Amino acid sequence: MEDGELDLYIEAGKIARAVLSKGAAEIREGVRILDLVERVESMVLDAGAGLAFPLNVSRNEDAAHDTASPGDERVFVKGDVVKIDLGVHIEGCIADCATTVDLGDNSPLVLASRRGLERALSLVRPGVTTGELGAAIQQEIESMGFCPVINLTGHGLDRFQIHTPPTIPNVRLHGGAVIREGMVFAIEPFASSGTGQVSEKPRTEIYQQVSLKPVRLPAARKVLDEIRPRRGLPFSRRWLEDSRREIALRVLMREGLIRSYPVLSDKPGSLVSQAEHTLVVTADGCIVTTR
Repeated sequence: MEDGELDLYIEAGKIARAVLSKGAAEIREGVRILDLVERVESMVLDAGAGLAFPLNVSRNEDAAHDTASPGDERVFVKGDVVKIDLGVHIEGCIADCATTVDLGDNSPLVLASRRGLERALSLVRPGVTTGELGAAIQQEIESMGFCPVINLTGHGLDRFQIHTPPTIPNVRLHGGAVIREGMVFAIEPFASSGTGQVSEKPRTEIYQQVSLKPVRLPAARKVLDEIRPRRGLPFSRRWLEDSRREIALRVLMREGLIRSYPVLSDKPGSLVSQAEHTLVVTADGCIVTTR
């Protein structure tokens, strides 16, 4: 880690923690999802930080990658299990954190992902393997009667990169990466009342630039100009200007310049909870930047 980076990670975590708490407190029946998303994203920018990715607001069986669409009229309703996942960065140093708000009677499910997260955090130190963290998460979630989501994981973080090694599983795996001092990563347990496996839905609101090459369509070039300052961090369809936005995204996808993040969901009627913190590994443990 370069000089000064630790301070940037800690400051990003401080902002993320405060904004996530304020945003979660605003989740109530009848609140429009778009209004919540815009308020939370504005809070990050007003704090002098950047958005590492669009605010994720995923409900019920939807586990990840949903956010408000342009003109979104959806509202929170009684019984919703709402995951709110926030990414903040300062000069590319990222804090990634999430919590679950229960608008029904699902406190054991919410507690299951939180307990898995806390148990894994307590084990982090140099020499421990990511497989050991996954085993601890699985044990805690299953002890509450729920399934850990097997195909969603925690992940490493680097400057302007939201998914790097190591991968932190939510289930028991033999071996895995050995944790080293200076690593930065997010631990991200998901607990489900369903199958414990998510699949892609048709809905897609989040994209990421993955390559750069010339394109002929003026609207596609305009989108590339709009997202260039993000330096490869994900962006929302909602952030783009209206003019020929959909055509531009289709062209950029076809040419391999961007990738999509479809909403990921367990079986219909199930419920999924999420908890997440970012940490920096120290010589004898870790600093949880988002706590």
